[in-house]
Amino acid sequence: MNQKNNMYILIVTGLSGTGKSNALSALEDMGFVCADNLPCQLVNEYLDLCANCENEITRVALVLDSRESVFGYNPLSTYNELKSITYPYDIMFLECEDAVLKHRYSETRRPHPMNNDVSIGIAMERAMLAPLKEKANYIIETTNMTPIELSRTIEGILMRGENVPLRLIISSFGYKRGIPYNADYIFDMRYTPNPFYVEELRLLSGRDDEVKEFVFSDPAVCRQLDMIVDMLKLVIPEFKKQGKRRLMISFGCTGGRHRSVAMAEALHDRMAGEYQVMLEHRDLVTEADDIKERFNAR
Repeated sequence: MNQKNNMYILIVTGLSGTGKSNALSALEDMGFVCADNLPCQLVNEYLDLCANCENEITRVALVLDSRESVFGYNPLSTYNELKSITYPYDIMFLECEDAVLKHRYSETRRPHPMNNDVSIGIAMERAMLAPLKEKANYIIETTNMTPIELSRTIEGILMRGENVPLRLIISSFGYKRGIPYNADYIFDMRYTPNPFYVEELRLLSGRDDEVKEFVFSDPAVCRQLDMIVDMLKLVIPEFKKQGKRRLMISFGCTGGRHRSVAMAEALHDRMAGEYQVMLEHRDLVTEADDIKERFNAR
């Protein structure tokens, strides 16, 4: 963190719908004094007010995003305004997949600030905020994050010291629903026999012992698991040296219910004792519903 006059400034920006409000709530819980949608030309005055406050303010977070456009600003001029700030600051940029942003807007039924057509609005906003993203000190991918996970990620980024734990996310998915946008490593499990074609295993999942035994009866799967564990033990310390605080390992199979789940579970069990590990199965429930629907229709 940069500091001056015992006050740390964090500029939070990013695409609409990526969780900036949740980020601001998390920062408030961490002791930040927060301001949302503050016009950029008022930032210096606001920071002076914080610096001269009778109550000592040590952390300030400001949300600046595409809503600046209502004041006639564009990101380049906004960034020029930011450069005039007399206090050191960092920029945190929140990112997310287009499909997830569209889903979030459909759930809330709120209009996109850039355009009534959400797809067009997202594209416009991406282009508008690209210069700020290039200047960001931290980029957080929120596609698969819950508010709690976002809060923990922000806390991990802003914690001082060398002992900040790297959060290892191990996930499974089905290729027929697309690969995860924010995975660092993706491993394809479709090379090994599919439990789906074994009648007594079809309705089970990779969490069940019978499916795990079937998947790991293939010696190649056992070797792959050992190799991935060795690889992670090699690269994780190097990633931490580079300041990375989150690493996502994803396993994919056809539907995301059997082979990928079994491998993700096994890797989780191998790594949980050494690292902060989170396990998620993106398509496990959806694929179960699809299987039941397909076979009930026959």
